[in-house]
Amino acid sequence: MSADLTPRPAGPLDGPTPATAEATLPPDEMPPTASPSGARRRPGASFFVGLGLVGLVVLMALVSFVWTPHDPTFVDASARLRPIGDPDYPLGTDKLGRDVLSQILVGARTTLFVGLVAVGVAGLVGVPLGIVAAMAPRRAGEPLMRGIDLLLAFPALLLAIMFSAVYGGSTLVAMVAIGIASVPSFVRLVRSGSLQVLSTEYVLAARAAGRGPWAIGVHHVLPNVSGLVIVQASVSFAIAVLAEAALSFLGFGTPPPTPSWGRMLQESQELLFAAPRLAIVPGIAIALAVLGFNLLGDGLRDHYDPRMEDRR
Repeated sequence: MSADLTPRPAGPLDGPTPATAEATLPPDEMPPTASPSGARRRPGASFFVGLGLVGLVVLMALVSFVWTPHDPTFVDASARLRPIGDPDYPLGTDKLGRDVLSQILVGARTTLFVGLVAVGVAGLVGVPLGIVAAMAPRRAGEPLMRGIDLLLAFPALLLAIMFSAVYGGSTLVAMVAIGIASVPSFVRLVRSGSLQVLSTEYVLAARAAGRGPWAIGVHHVLPNVSGLVIVQASVSFAIAVLAEAALSFLGFGTPPPTPSWGRMLQESQELLFAAPRLAIVPGIAIALAVLGFNLLGDGLRDHYDPRMEDRR
């Protein structure tokens, strides 16, 4: 007796077929469709534009280590307020006769150094705290997050000014203050991503196999949230650039005679109408740096999460 291999339509008790079940899901809950090659999507235009602007700022900082047209701290009273295009001073000089181009180059070094250390401090503190908050029991994780929320509600610039008022204005104080102010963003983002990773089946399998919390956090959670950390670091770097410029403008950041873009803006106030270029040049430098890091962060976010591009 041969078996009947003729396919029959699904009955009311058979349940939905896989295609029907997937079609009934809301759009936001549809599983992502893997590309045939399985490769990551190529970065968009914002990534390359941001990378170019950031590369320009980094190049300026690197060049300042080996060459500057003049000593950025040298005061030459005979060369005061030279205009842009001067043969000896391409971007002119300030009210003290210092070369503006040399100050811009060395100021890029200061800005990147402050931002790099501040974001490093925020990442080294915020990433472990975010993973711990996600893996800890509720009675321990909730108080930690409420403390982070309290720090997040505190204005970052005010926190930096308080640190500077207590410990004095310096580059080190600016780095620490900006880093502490950026910690809550890393903690909240990493905790959210870690909770998603901890709910996956391979983490449940790791727990069933006897893997401890430390091994799960290092080998399973951390690699899967690294993309989020990279994106947050690029965005936080832009915030650090603005914060350093603001602190230097207010006199709480990098002290003189070390060149700083924010202090260049502060020193140009009294000559804003007589020599507006003294404010325009460092202002453009700050704007390009912030724009570059923001575009780079957007490009990285689209690269690590292709759904962001589809929602635009």
